[in-house]
Amino acid sequence: MKQSAWQLFAILPLAMASAAPALAADAYPSRPVRIVVNTGPGGLVDFTTRLVAQELGTRLKQQVVVENRAGGDGMIGINAVKAAPADGYTLLASAGTMTYQQVLKKDAGYDVTRDFTGIGFLGKSPLLLVVAPDSPNKTAADFIKQAKASPNKLSYASAGVGTGTHIGAAMYLQRAGLQLLHVPYKGNGPAMPDVMSGRVSMIFEAYGSGKGYLAGGKLRALGVSSTTRVSAAPDIPTLAEQGVPGYSFYTWMGLVAPTGTPKEVVQKLSEALHAVYSNKAVKERFNAEGIEYTFMSPGEFNAFMAKEVEDVAKLAKEVKLEKQ
Repeated sequence: MKQSAWQLFAILPLAMASAAPALAADAYPSRPVRIVVNTGPGGLVDFTTRLVAQELGTRLKQQVVVENRAGGDGMIGINAVKAAPADGYTLLASAGTMTYQQVLKKDAGYDVTRDFTGIGFLGKSPLLLVVAPDSPNKTAADFIKQAKASPNKLSYASAGVGTGTHIGAAMYLQRAGLQLLHVPYKGNGPAMPDVMSGRVSMIFEAYGSGKGYLAGGKLRALGVSSTTRVSAAPDIPTLAEQGVPGYSFYTWMGLVAPTGTPKEVVQKLSEALHAVYSNKAVKERFNAEGIEYTFMSPGEFNAFMAKEVEDVAKLAKEVKLEKQ
């Protein structure tokens, strides 16, 4: 039986509507994708994101541009992405800062579980306690001794209040019973000149982004925050074995999109990200940088971030970090 013209016109919109999501997913990305990094250049997140972006662009067959939006202790970049169109063309790469600030700020301006959807885990890294090359301290034990002898006389830098380098250092100082002046910056990179010159006593820096400073003699590492020594740098003792037993801390990184981003687009990005880390050359590069990676689906990463918010709230009470 032949269908009448009016019947065809009636079912055509329905057919087009059902095909739209598939067409949209197939078409994505049709233009460059922007990844906002909420810290300044030179830090772990910036370093990792730029490596990932290059490979991600190859997988997506489209340019992936990295843009640094530092400031506001990481919240400027976070809220900029929150306000961006939920179309998959503006993403956020952040360390645990995105969960830390939600807990530590009276009004962060966002909620991780409400305003963002996870794409995937970018990895985790231990931190190095580093000082100027001409520092009198040769070991972490030396540093502890000096700091205890002069409470509030020494200082430590961080990428900003509530960032991973701040939380990791604050936790260490509390466990070691030390009192130091906190000097926050707009990212670890901008803090480095002051640490290298000795104007600031020390900073916690990720192994991957810090090893270049060590090799160049611009910084000296006193210890690493991992549970065991890093295989790529076995001569650097852990902080736990230098007077602070049980201490360990890792800063993690993740990629998210604004809530409302089509599920098909999120899945496509997740698959592309997984393919990046499945590449043997990429794996070897990240292992050499001390970055540990575990695949997480978008749903798994959302659950991970929600759990991080709970854990950070407990940690903030333990190290006595009040809301600001």
